[in-house]
Amino acid sequence: MSRSLLACLAVGGLVMAPLLPLSATETEPRIIETHGYSFFGDLSYDADFEHLRYVNPDAPKGGVISISAQGTFDSMNPFTRRGRAGVFSSSIYESLLETSEPFGGGLVPADAYGESYGLLAHALEYPKSKDWVIFHMRPEARFSDGTPLTAHDVVFSHELFLEQGLPSFSQGVSERVTGAEALDDHTVKFTFAEGISRRSLIDQVGSTPVFSKAWYEDTGARLDESRMEISPGSGPYILDSFEVNRRITYRRNPDYWGNDLPINRGRHNFDEIRVEYFADGAAAFEAFKTGEYTFRAENNSRQWATGYDFPAIARGHVVREELATGFAPTPTGFIFNLERPFLQDRRVRDAISLAWNFEWTNETLQYGLFQQRVSFTQGTPFQADGPPEGLELELLQSLGDLVPETVLTEPARMPHSSDATRLSDRRNMRQAKALLEDAGWEVDSAGVLRNAAGERMTIEIPVSSAGSATMDAIVETFTQNLQGLGIDARFQRIDPAQHTDRRRNRDFDMIFDQYRAFMDTGTGLRQSYGSEAAGDVFNPAGLRSALVDAVIELSLDAPDAETRDAGVMALDRVLRYEHFMIPVWFNDTVWLAYWDMFRRPEEIPPFSTGELDFWWFDQERFDELRAAGALR
Repeated sequence: MSRSLLACLAVGGLVMAPLLPLSATETEPRIIETHGYSFFGDLSYDADFEHLRYVNPDAPKGGVISISAQGTFDSMNPFTRRGRAGVFSSSIYESLLETSEPFGGGLVPADAYGESYGLLAHALEYPKSKDWVIFHMRPEARFSDGTPLTAHDVVFSHELFLEQGLPSFSQGVSERVTGAEALDDHTVKFTFAEGISRRSLIDQVGSTPVFSKAWYEDTGARLDESRMEISPGSGPYILDSFEVNRRITYRRNPDYWGNDLPINRGRHNFDEIRVEYFADGAAAFEAFKTGEYTFRAENNSRQWATGYDFPAIARGHVVREELATGFAPTPTGFIFNLERPFLQDRRVRDAISLAWNFEWTNETLQYGLFQQRVSFTQGTPFQADGPPEGLELELLQSLGDLVPETVLTEPARMPHSSDATRLSDRRNMRQAKALLEDAGWEVDSAGVLRNAAGERMTIEIPVSSAGSATMDAIVETFTQNLQGLGIDARFQRIDPAQHTDRRRNRDFDMIFDQYRAFMDTGTGLRQSYGSEAAGDVFNPAGLRSALVDAVIELSLDAPDAETRDAGVMALDRVLRYEHFMIPVWFNDTVWLAYWDMFRRPEEIPPFSTGELDFWWFDQERFDELRAAGALR
């Protein structure tokens, strides 16, 4: 695959970071000194950029934006598996490099992929070998309590994650990062292990949240405990207040140390960001209609198709928009628990998959608004389609007998098609029964599917009670088809806290969940898809595959962009081959509805809709809405 295909995901010209030699001798190592980082050195913004291209640098500050959340929370510490953390509870912390928006999944910059720029650090330097990196920090950086943020806080935070962070994270980082040292108050150096991929090393340490060492030492708090008390952050917003299970309010810090940084200009415009909690989706939507909260990202197809006919829409008080996105859609679907012995048989998984009818579900329950997802890199240049060829084929062949012949010679796995006019597709159900019989499962005279030992096949799918009625219907109709195969299938509606607990402990047969989408390589792929993370929450299926592990390593060791791209495509191919998830649907746009007092740039960048990052408040329009009685 051409490197230009990846470049098309970024906007603007490419500027190479300068290479500054230690001496004039070409055989000696080179030190790269730069204001930002990308693995191959390509940066879209030069060192003296004034602001990100897609923002309004003169956006006014002020106003309140509010969104909804469903379920409950009992902690404001998002860095532990214990408890259920409040929404955006990690947003008050910053890192050496700015990699993502504080309040959401968007990238920074949102018009380039795989690039990051200095935030707490104004510059970094590293050898071409990437054996170490030194960050030069901004002396003016401060925590919200006014205390200086120094290199000692950076080292402390790194060590805290190693000692008390999620096990999969701390283990992976400790194996790759061999040292963290404060050279002085504003200079920190990280050293990396030898003989490993240089991927996700500099960006890993550069994106780690930085905590106040003094606060942790004074309070004795731990990172792995559930608690409501939080340490001071250094970000543009501070936690203002919360009412457990009702709301959380974040307030813009007028004394934020980084207000005037070019990377922040035109961003962080709202005085207040509020999260309103509701028991379920129906209650949340009713509250939006009355203005109890003011911005809604819709994820319910039925609601989007039929629910937006309330008076505020007719009066022009509420705006609806569909915005395109450049991200690969999140790989959602019905995930198999591969720790269940009967689900380790690929024939059984294939048979169960044939009971899923995307076409009928989409037309009957989702108003035909979705497309069928086939790939983990859906709609990107890295989506595998036909048989592998070129560099991708060479990479797979280099793994020898580890790669099945079908992966080398056949097109990438595609979902089956189904009859859209009836829930139970007879052709698919016949094929499913044949697969089950081949795997040793047969239907007895009572219509019950049993194995040779007489054991019944049972599948339970837990569903959060905070979800929508549409989601309930989707899971219920899927289980009906499973029951048609003789499986003792049922879905269980449980409260959100119990659902979270069961997901974390893999207490399910199947679950509707998601994996990480990717458009690049990185060691984070090990945490989501690697065997080393089979017991981790980021790998809900418990996938263990030597083939997947090997392809991830090939992509990590890629010497150039072309090989990296081929490795990413090969990973999509082998993940689909392993078939640990029934892929469902995707939407290539984002559905937004909001009260007409928010404004945005005319052109939205590909990797963020940015409503909580670079939109702004129209005070005059708000006053008009309030005068009309539309809002309190």
